[in-house]
Amino acid sequence: MNAILADLLQLLELERIEVDIFRGESRDIGSPQVFGGQVLGQALSAASQTVDGRIVHSLHSYFLRPGDMKAPIVYNVDHSRDGRSFSARRVVAIQHGRPIFTLSCSFQVPEEGFTHQADMPDVPGPDGLTDVTELNLRLADRAPTKLRRLLTTKRPFEFRPVDPVNFLNPERREPVKHVWMRTVDRIPDNDQLHRVLLAYVSDYELLGTATLPHGIRFGHDNVQMASIDHAMWFHRPPRVDEWLLYTFDSPSASGARGLARGMIYTRDGTLVASTAQEGLVRIRGRGED
Repeated sequence: MNAILADLLQLLELERIEVDIFRGESRDIGSPQVFGGQVLGQALSAASQTVDGRIVHSLHSYFLRPGDMKAPIVYNVDHSRDGRSFSARRVVAIQHGRPIFTLSCSFQVPEEGFTHQADMPDVPGPDGLTDVTELNLRLADRAPTKLRRLLTTKRPFEFRPVDPVNFLNPERREPVKHVWMRTVDRIPDNDQLHRVLLAYVSDYELLGTATLPHGIRFGHDNVQMASIDHAMWFHRPPRVDEWLLYTFDSPSASGARGLARGMIYTRDGTLVASTAQEGLVRIRGRGED
């Protein structure tokens, strides 16, 4: 298996240090703090390890404090409820004695029911599109110094945008975008693992959709962005090692916050998951946090 992907799988596995208590490490992907998708994926992994015979179908989370990449993260899982069909878990991620993230998630015994879904957007497939790593390398020399490592760091996922955004010189555009994604190598046939990985990768690209109508240039000192919350619904079993289309839109930005939504489809048009996230999008000097 690709070494970077194998390292991610190990990162998400966690160390069980006590009943319902887990410990995880962090990886530096070039961002100034721990990547939010990592904490989300690890928290879901911790919760999933306390449930048998049920699959996660929804989660709701809040990012409370930036994560410290040099310190371990402890995940404390609370068994909120175990019913005949559903189990609820609450996870608190702790660093330096303080919560940095909370997650509530629900698991269900698999069963059949009514079925319908929204249609996948009519966009070009991944074949022939350029991977974002190659696009970033073309811009790296002109990017602010603090962004270069983020742009050039190798990732465990491929990302191929349908209509790439030049974040160094962005044009104002509609708050809609589409990105094809998959892991860089095959992974085991484990539904729980695929859902955890999909949660991990769902934090990529999402909040940035809310900036598209405003032509915000990333990496400049007067722009402050941070995820506030993240919600996700799993509709059908995903495979993250096969091409998935992540389609985004942003219906609103106000009060120094932006709202973005996402829908994730298989290549044949099956809707496997939906996401929503609100985040801080602030021009510095217009308020203090």
